[in-house]
Amino acid sequence: MKLNIVALPVILIIALLQGCASAVIGGAATGAAVVHDRRTVGTFVDDEIIEVKATSRLFSDQEIFDNTHINITSYNNIILLSGEAPTDALKNKAYSLVSSIPKVRKVHNEIAIAAPSSLLTRSSDTWITAKVKTNLFQVKDAPDFDPTRIKVISENGTVFLMGIVTRNEADIVINASRTVGGVQRVVKLFEYLD
Repeated sequence: MKLNIVALPVILIIALLQGCASAVIGGAATGAAVVHDRRTVGTFVDDEIIEVKATSRLFSDQEIFDNTHINITSYNNIILLSGEAPTDALKNKAYSLVSSIPKVRKVHNEIAIAAPSSLLTRSSDTWITAKVKTNLFQVKDAPDFDPTRIKVISENGTVFLMGIVTRNEADIVINASRTVGGVQRVVKLFEYLD
């Protein structure tokens, strides 16, 4: 019994320290991402907050939670809603719930009217996203191109591309994305520097 009393605080301290390590490592990764990003640090943080608020709003709604598969991506205060909803009413409801979030400039409602995708389809989309991102690291045609500035989201074979890019970079990214196996359609949601 005495051993349990001593062991419990030690286990709690170790667990807390592991949490600190995760926070430090996560913070360092976020810091590295911000260095290469064309968004300001404030906008980068705003996008994270927007995603959390949008997720909370959507999944607090029981009807949306039970009947849809919706992903939320925010880039430069612009939201992309992707996934599936069985009715226009649920698609529009999702849009209404997120469009009033503070600092959101625009919402791209790309939710397809369909039953929620299967786990197999979602796994395939994850694989497509990974292949597109890998392909972007092979780009040699643009000397200042940084593939970490491109947000890649895949839904049911459709690849959505977000980022702040030049028109030349956009063309290169679109062409590199189209050549990936499994990509059925590419949707560009870029903001242009030029």
